Amino acid sequence: QVHLVESGGGLVQPGDSLRLSCSASVRAFDDYAMGWFRQAPGKGRDFVAAISRTADTTYRDSVKGRFTISRDNAKNTVYLQMNSLKPEDTAVYYCAAVKGYGSYYYTGMGHYDYWGQGTQVTVSA
Repeated sequence: QVHLVESGGGLVQPGDSLRLSCSASVRAFDDYAMGWFRQAPGKGRDFVAAISRTADTTYRDSVKGRFTISRDNAKNTVYLQMNSLKPEDTAVYYCAAVKGYGSYYYTGMGHYDYWGQGTQVTVSA
């Protein structure tokens, strides 16, 4: 089993930055591919960013150039650095994990076996 705990959310103004962290309580964290998803009020859960075991990454178009996903295997942690935040980034952000292979990353919710409980990000003037 993989236990994931997100942190770092909060209330910020447009243009501000925020870094989310996802701590994984699991053996062999480097065996897992990781992802970030978000869900705005009244909306479905959307893919945000993903990172493979080998740290290859991919992003949804609307966050490219603004968000960066990274991992620190020594700390069993995946991060989402969010810059130039916009009101439309407001959502609950979820961390997810799945046993990965090589350089593969995953953008679909169905690929992931383990999920955190989410952290709220609110971007408002």
